[in-house]
Order: sequence, then structure tokens, then C-alpha cells
Amino acid sequence: MTERQKQILSAIIEQYAEVAVPVGSSLLAKVFDVSSATIRAEMAELERLGFIRQPHTSAGRIPTDHGYRFYVNNLANTEVTQPEKRAERALTARVQHGGLPERTIRNAVDTLVELTHNLGLATIGNQLYMSGLSNLFGQPEFMSGQPVQQVARLLDNLEPWLREAAPNEPLSVFIGSENPIGRSAGVSLIISRFRSPFSDHSYIGTLGPTRQSYRDVMSLVAHTGKTLEEVL
Repeated sequence: MTERQKQILSAIIEQYAEVAVPVGSSLLAKVFDVSSATIRAEMAELERLGFIRQPHTSAGRIPTDHGYRFYVNNLANTEVTQPEKRAERALTARVQHGGLPERTIRNAVDTLVELTHNLGLATIGNQLYMSGLSNLFGQPEFMSGQPVQQVARLLDNLEPWLREAAPNEPLSVFIGSENPIGRSAGVSLIISRFRSPFSDHSYIGTLGPTRQSYRDVMSLVAHTGKTLEEVL
């Protein structure tokens, strides 16, 4: 993939996250100051490589799970932006004054919900605490019944799966079909492992549509796990 194709893929992912409609060549042509024909050629190559696809009802393109994975893998070395730093400071303040461990973890989840507009979740002992379900099902991706059923199946089985699989990375991202449960639900699970009084493998994170601001959410979830471990 060329550098320009990487930039176009990033632009499609970030624009689609913001507006929830397929991204067309005319918009990207303005962003990159090239002709629409040039953008269409680059998009055709990205589509051939499996990074984007064209919904049959639209002339624009949307990312595939493969495209999201490439994007996420290349976020590792990006610097934290000023808005991200402000959000992290707000979250730290809420967590540091949470009180008892269970209340602190719940506060952290509720704050993640406010900041990411995703569903927030955390393991507290053998229980799974969730908040913000209306955020998730209010997204345009879940207006029909089948994806909602898939998400519900994932949530019903998430706590035992976390206990069994015990992802060992400080931050884990499961995109769309990568999820072990509810593969066709069209959601991404972003979780951070941390040590707590309840377990050395406690988890906190968010569940949202694959169309989301991965940079912001990943930064916040990682910061939350680190902060909880320090506070608890």
C-alpha cells in the first residue's frame, strides 16, 4: 500500500466515523487536492486489497474489518492530542475520588460511557457491570433486529469468555468478525486488563459499532485501565 493510499484509508475511516454515511471521491479529492478520478483509482485499489467496500446503495465507500484492523495497528505510535489529554484528565479526576473499589470501577465505566458514547463495561469479581446500552442501540447500525440480537448474544456470553480467554495485553481490540462471540454483530470490543482487589485479570472497556473513533476510544480505555490499577 502506498503512503497516499494509507492516508486515504485513514480519511475514509475517520470521516465515516463522524458522519455515518459512505465517503465519496469528491470529498476526498478536496481534502487531498487531487482530481476525483485520481481518488477513484486509489479507492478501487483499496477495494481490491479488501480495505474498503462499496455498499450497493451508494457511490461512496466504507471500511471493512480488514481496513479497520490495518488502521488500528498503525495507531500505536501516534501522539495523544490535546482533546484526548483533556478527556483523560477528566476521567482521572472521577476515578481518583471514586471511594470503594467497586464504586470506583463503576464510576470509571460511567465516565467512559459519557466520553466515548459507547456501551461501557467492566468485570467486578465474577460479575459484568454494563452502562450505556441505549448509546449502543441508538447507533444507526442497529436499527434492524438481527444485529441487535447478535450484540445481545455477545453481551450474554462476554463475562464467561473473558474469564476463560483472559486476554493478557494491557489493551486488546477485537474488531467486528474478530470477536469470538457475535461475529456478525458489527461491533468492536476495546478492553484494558488491570489488577484490582477482585482479580489480577480485571477488565474495563467499551463496546461500540465498528464505525467509531478508534484513536480516541483506545486512548481513553488504556488510560482508564492504567489509572484504575494505580488507584486501586
